[in-house]
Amino acid sequence: MIENFFANYKKFIVEPEEEKRVVHEFDPKKYAAFYILTLSIFDSRLTTWKDASKYDIDVEKSIKTVLRNFNQMQREKYHLQLLELDRFKNYFILALSSKTKFSPEGEKDGIASIIDKLLTNPFYVGQGWFNLIGEKGRIERKLFCCSFKEYVVENQNDLKEKYDNISEIIHKNGEMKLIKSSLKRDIL
Repeated sequence: MIENFFANYKKFIVEPEEEKRVVHEFDPKKYAAFYILTLSIFDSRLTTWKDASKYDIDVEKSIKTVLRNFNQMQREKYHLQLLELDRFKNYFILALSSKTKFSPEGEKDGIASIIDKLLTNPFYVGQGWFNLIGEKGRIERKLFCCSFKEYVVENQNDLKEKYDNISEIIHKNGEMKLIKSSLKRDIL
């Protein structure tokens, strides 16, 4: 090879563009179905979330990181939002918004699939939450126990404003109804 072959390489330098994350504002009018998910750790080694610091895990930061990435990648189908995280409890509550409505008989499997296939691995590996489960959880390869209820807003057609928080969707003249009984399922 000739030593001066790449002598004019500077003409070919293209500086990499920084990857820009587009922030999509949550608009409930763009979604067909809403669910309130309650997630807890399967075979947990924690009694409350504050115990996670023993394993060098900042639970709130982990959840926000995973949800931000999830929402970026799944923006055409789903949106997840943290509604409640209390350091003195052992569960957290998410709002799942779906652009398509699950059939009543497919609801349980559809939500379980989202948790199993799209949400568990970023927590388990990416955020090191495998440290939060005991031996039984590792053997069964389960991270979450999940229960859910469908979230329905009466007078949904009257919504004219955009909301940042799904908990603000309740219209002044409407009522919130939880119409499905809680279905509990252990989720990987």
